[in-house]
Amino acid sequence: MTEKASVPGPRRDLAMHNDWWVSGWEQVLPRQGFPLTMLIGTACQPGFTGSLDDLVHEIFDGHWDMIGGDLDGSLTFSWADEEWDYEEAPEGREACEAACWERFTAMLTTAGFPVPTTVRDLSELYLTWGLARREETPDGTRWSMPTVLPLPGDLLPLDPELAKRLDSIRWTMRTGPLVDTLIDHLVDVLGEPAETLTSLDRLAAATGQDVDDVRLALAELVESGDARVQRGEEPADAERLEAHRRFRLVMDWEHFHEHRIQVSRGD
Repeated sequence: MTEKASVPGPRRDLAMHNDWWVSGWEQVLPRQGFPLTMLIGTACQPGFTGSLDDLVHEIFDGHWDMIGGDLDGSLTFSWADEEWDYEEAPEGREACEAACWERFTAMLTTAGFPVPTTVRDLSELYLTWGLARREETPDGTRWSMPTVLPLPGDLLPLDPELAKRLDSIRWTMRTGPLVDTLIDHLVDVLGEPAETLTSLDRLAAATGQDVDDVRLALAELVESGDARVQRGEEPADAERLEAHRRFRLVMDWEHFHEHRIQVSRGD
């Protein structure tokens, strides 16, 4: 678990599960899934026993706007106070909300799960799905979450488009930090070379990464069109490179800078 936000005053810190974004549940559940996961993550902290209602009262005096007030707040696929993007969804909020509910309802019904309408309903589904655990102890109710969350596709029938999107998110979350480390070396140490004669083990030693992690980073750069990997004049498969065999890494820096978000990091 990692702490993500602090609540003023003598109250506990909010916490969010590390696996939330990687797992892809944010793309599947109504918007209140995010604050509910944060609430349960906070309930998992040492020193807390009680219900989620107790925690809402302890932290928010019984009313948290992000879940619609309390656990009986209605689930939605958009925030009521957000400005609607008519370019992205020209059908408007009501039609988009109805379409999201239709897809969500069909998915859960097909899998044999009840369709939640409130945050409380969704919290019970979390228990059914194994996203959370609730145990009655002599000291009171204790909450816990698995280190790795079950994936949506393990529990629900995802349509091909959604399944592809979740796979892409997981791939990006997995390879993003690895690519950043490799790019830092190519830019800061090597000065953004158009072409580099190197090997996986050399790049691993230079970046402090495992050979397999460097291989993944290269595969992502090639897949996204930012680089080519060649042996001699022939293209090589980045995912099958041997650790010690040299290859030419040919970067398309123009493509990279056009399509990658640059993040400034302070010391």
